[in-house]
Amino acid sequence: MQHHREVVIRARLSRPSTGPSHWIWRAVLRHPEIRFRVTVAASLIAFVLSSVLSAVLLVQVHQDAYDDLVRQLTRNNRRTATALQKGQLTLDISPTTDTLQQVVDQRGDILAATPRMQGRARVPLPPPSPFEERRVAPLCGIDAPGARCFVVVERRVGIGPDAVFIYSLAPRPGPLPRPLTAALLLFFVPFVTGLAGYGTWLSVSRALRPVEDIRRKLDEITATDLERRVPAPARRDEVGRLADSVNATLDRLEEAVARQRAFVSDVSHELRSPLTALRMELELALSAPEDADVPATLRAILLNTERLSAVVDDLLALARLDADRGFSRERVDLTEITDQEVLRRPRRVQVTVLAEGPVTVRGGRSELGRLLTNLIDNADRHAVDEVTVILRNEPPATAVVEVIDDGTGVAPEDRERVFERFARLAEGRHRDAGGTGLGLAISRDIAEAHGGSLILTDRIDGVPGARFVLRLPRDESAD
Repeated sequence: MQHHREVVIRARLSRPSTGPSHWIWRAVLRHPEIRFRVTVAASLIAFVLSSVLSAVLLVQVHQDAYDDLVRQLTRNNRRTATALQKGQLTLDISPTTDTLQQVVDQRGDILAATPRMQGRARVPLPPPSPFEERRVAPLCGIDAPGARCFVVVERRVGIGPDAVFIYSLAPRPGPLPRPLTAALLLFFVPFVTGLAGYGTWLSVSRALRPVEDIRRKLDEITATDLERRVPAPARRDEVGRLADSVNATLDRLEEAVARQRAFVSDVSHELRSPLTALRMELELALSAPEDADVPATLRAILLNTERLSAVVDDLLALARLDADRGFSRERVDLTEITDQEVLRRPRRVQVTVLAEGPVTVRGGRSELGRLLTNLIDNADRHAVDEVTVILRNEPPATAVVEVIDDGTGVAPEDRERVFERFARLAEGRHRDAGGTGLGLAISRDIAEAHGGSLILTDRIDGVPGARFVLRLPRDESAD
């Protein structure tokens, strides 16, 4: 039974608060609108501050009323003391006023009193010390009309056995001694709370109006209407910067969607050509099997299959680069990879490799091998007699690879186009109709994934041809 009681007590103590304030705060925090939450928070803060200020002012008003009463009683004592010293004091002090006063001697006998205090017992306040002339004290339960508790001001007149004591008293001020002032202070709390809430609601609504416009405009923008933009407010504040960021994101999204659509269109076109050729060869062979040249047909099918496989491989390479550039990296010697790629298979023209020694970088071995293969294959397709590959280190920490051919070159206005996906110039299509148009795009993506660059420029010796310059961060640990 004792254990059961302890469990019940612990359960009650651990139970969360379910009072009204708890549910109010939960409702405020769960409300979806920011302006509602901000308005409630500002109203609560204004309510607390105004309540504290009103309480302080009420205390000050009560203290002022108390001090005024003490000053009034002190003046009454002073007038009675003056009359006593001039011998003009009678048994009935100030018969025309409602003040409460008594004059008492050393033995406690009442010498004089105001009309309302006549016949009443002596004020039970002990005489002040010899060093005090006046004393102020609150007393309750004394024999005096009008209230139960009073403020008493006691004054000594004279010294020695002839000294007398004047008591002036009045009802002690209540909690609200000045009703009009108290009413104004109590009205001040809801007024300030409502004013703060209304002002906060208007301010937050005005501040969030551009955000609502941005949200509404974003809801209207669809995948087929990406050229529209959200309104940017004139103020360059947080909302203005948000609108700029949203518009910049929409710019990138529109560009990405345009690239995707063009990419899908180009992929469809590039895949359609080898598939159409394969279908045509098969249909011709089936239409007249006795007249078909089987070896020639198989060679044509193999050629189109290889072209289709090359397109698919390049598309997979692009997809991997777009999806994840966090491939494993290791120390790679570009000179070694270049020699391996040149010796791996024969090419149409002579390929010469010039290197002063190891040129090392940190990256993916297969990715860098594909990059160099693409550059050498591209130069081989466009060269007349020779392709030259130059590898060197440049200070402070750059590895440079130049792939130079002696072909016709590329016009300056087309040098960036060759790096676009499926971009193949007329001369390239005429020289090599089986290319995919993805090799140089893949090469630049691989270079940028390694923190480098790939550009196409003129040959430095003035001879016609193209010069691809690859720059990558050099692996300094190789030194």
